[in-house]
Amino acid sequence: MSPLLSVRNVSRNFVVRRDILGRARELVHAVDDVSLDVDAGATLGIVGESGSGKSTLGRLALRLIEADEGRITFSGRDLRALPPRQLRALRPDMTMIFQDPYSALDPRWTVGRIVAEPLRVAGPTSAAEQRAAAVEMLGLVGLDGDAADRRPGAFSGGQRQRIVIARALITRPRLVFCDEPVSALDVSTRAQVLGLLRDLQRELGLTYLFVSHDLGVVEAVSDRIAVMYLGSIIEVGPAEAVARRYRHPYTASLVSASPAPDPVAQRSRRRVVLAGDPPSPVEPPTGCAFHPRCPLAQPICAERKPPLRTGPDGHAVACHVTAGNPQLAGEALLARMTGSALSLKTTLPSHHPLAEGTSR
Repeated sequence: MSPLLSVRNVSRNFVVRRDILGRARELVHAVDDVSLDVDAGATLGIVGESGSGKSTLGRLALRLIEADEGRITFSGRDLRALPPRQLRALRPDMTMIFQDPYSALDPRWTVGRIVAEPLRVAGPTSAAEQRAAAVEMLGLVGLDGDAADRRPGAFSGGQRQRIVIARALITRPRLVFCDEPVSALDVSTRAQVLGLLRDLQRELGLTYLFVSHDLGVVEAVSDRIAVMYLGSIIEVGPAEAVARRYRHPYTASLVSASPAPDPVAQRSRRRVVLAGDPPSPVEPPTGCAFHPRCPLAQPICAERKPPLRTGPDGHAVACHVTAGNPQLAGEALLARMTGSALSLKTTLPSHHPLAEGTSR
């Protein structure tokens, strides 16, 4: 069965400086040769630090911005090859939930008009039909019908995000790009909104592309997780595998930085303190982009960019050190990185395919 969304070898650069003749002199490599699939009815979570390229990738996948290279197919149709009219007709099937519920809603409009606006843009419907659909959708997200006659300023942050969700779903889309949809909410409201998104997915048969900087949030809603660093996917696989049996040192650092629900467990958790700041996307490092900050880095890490290697369980990792050592995963990897198990002067195992000639 073909995936609903397929991204193949997609790249996007942004020009940050031009010379006097208008030629590009500095580029931000926002997304670099990324491939991924999202099955119908499933959730693919994308996690990474600010500037990792995760939100840009989501916008590229919906063709909200144009890719420089690569192929993007939605329901078997090549989005990059579609003329504007056909792409516009497909827009109701691909929608977006925005990050900030305060800036995403026009304070001058009623909630009913805000939620119904995508229907008006999508095609000919009467005002009565638009209002009825808006009231129904507000009910689905847990708001009373009289909310349609009020303005956004009358609602809390969590209620505003429910309005944002209702607007995104009013056209009954098949694919929804959730761009940090709970990052602006407090912890208790965040849990409620995540539960709502899961319920709506089951009820409406939605497919989510879910972006967040919080691995715990992504794990809670995702079937599969992709980890991005400096524009590239460095680990991808089933959600439980990536969140519990993570195999990339960067993913381990995200896990160690995530708050634990148990305070005792939080105090006893190993913490990875990465050296320095993330490299500049204008001048990314050679080889593995994470090697300047990685406590397990080997000489080869600075020389060759590791490919994504997929295991029999569908768990893929781009790391020279861990790819040939399946035991170096989860807590064992975290222990190695914090020096709790072995010296940080890690060397590749003798059976590792890259071991020969890499130690110096």
